[in-house]
Amino acid sequence: MEKLVLTGPTPLKGEVSISGAKNAAVAILPATLLIDGICTIENLPNISDVKLSCEILESLGAKITWNTKHSITIDTSNIITTKAPLDLTSKFRASYYIIGSMLSRKGDIEVGMPGGCKLGARPIDQHIKGFEALGANVIVENGKIKAKAKKLIGTHIYMDIVSVGATINVMLASVLAEGTTTIDNAAKEPHIVDVANFLNTMGADIRGAGTDVIKINGVKKLNGNSTYSVVPDQIEAGTFMLAAVASKGDLYIKNCITKHLESITAKIIEVGGNVEDYGDSIHVWCDKRPNKANIKTLPYPGFPTDLQPQMGVVLSLANGTSIINESIWDSRFQYTEELNKMGAKITAQGKTAFFEGVKKLSGAPVYSSDLRAGAALIIAGVCAEGTTDIYNLEHIDRGYENIEEKFRNIGANIKRVNE
Repeated sequence: MEKLVLTGPTPLKGEVSISGAKNAAVAILPATLLIDGICTIENLPNISDVKLSCEILESLGAKITWNTKHSITIDTSNIITTKAPLDLTSKFRASYYIIGSMLSRKGDIEVGMPGGCKLGARPIDQHIKGFEALGANVIVENGKIKAKAKKLIGTHIYMDIVSVGATINVMLASVLAEGTTTIDNAAKEPHIVDVANFLNTMGADIRGAGTDVIKINGVKKLNGNSTYSVVPDQIEAGTFMLAAVASKGDLYIKNCITKHLESITAKIIEVGGNVEDYGDSIHVWCDKRPNKANIKTLPYPGFPTDLQPQMGVVLSLANGTSIINESIWDSRFQYTEELNKMGAKITAQGKTAFFEGVKKLSGAPVYSSDLRAGAALIIAGVCAEGTTDIYNLEHIDRGYENIEEKFRNIGANIKRVNE
């Protein structure tokens, strides 16, 4: 069993470069199934979810060439099956994007029910509603999703809730549909814009991504023969911004789009941190104990649920009592039990948690319950006195590239060991 061993406390100082966005990459890769040809994708994060996505695409007939560890050329002109391997698709959440792409390209797909982090109920009813509105027949049984359509016809689809996954999936299904599809109450996250930009580069006609109304004019074919670079990872950038504040550090965070980070920047300033914005990089530092603050997670451009656990570490060390209201997922506070093992005073009740700030954390053995909880525990280990052992690293490796190396390069005493 692998674990991360951290010894602290250490103020993080120096520069860190942000990788390509995990949430964009795991949607863009299935989107390549819409292309009857070849394309090259650059700035891919070298993480397990990306490698798993490539494995699934290859099982469907795609030919993938790794140019570098961050760049692939992919040929999806010869798709040989419409049945994705159930053991692979059930391993992570974003496998459901294969449904939208294959429905649009082939009119037929069978995948396993998506897996991923256990954050409470994660229904796909809005995805199914969108597919059916376009003319597909969708059956969910025996742990599988089967979707078929003789022809997809563009229509107006209203999302009952703001859903990133459903917005992207319906967008994928609409690209080769006949006529125009309008998605109303669409999610606006940066990676939705990135997927739309990728598809438009390949010949799609998508307008309005990044607003709450997206229009997709169906085209007959995507030809590819283009190169696309994945957007920088907003959540990784925010993770290091919050690590700088929690550790009373001083970090220059490079290769990021600061416009995507405005909600995090606002909260960092509120708790007493300092931020300098350079457009494609950001400087964050803090030389004192953070102030208390109240947080409510919201769809973009609100405070991201994927940065809630990392913010929780900051608030666990803050001066005063803070409140986090989690409006997206039911079970996102599992990490608070682990922080309490390290001396935090957090009371979680349903979708609300109360953080009575303490002056210090102490090292302890802790377990990562999901991807972002794992990142939060690394930040806590950097700040804590003594040694912290973090287990369940498979969660962290799903979404952060070389995370221990990046933390080590900015001063953390961190190593990965086999136990």
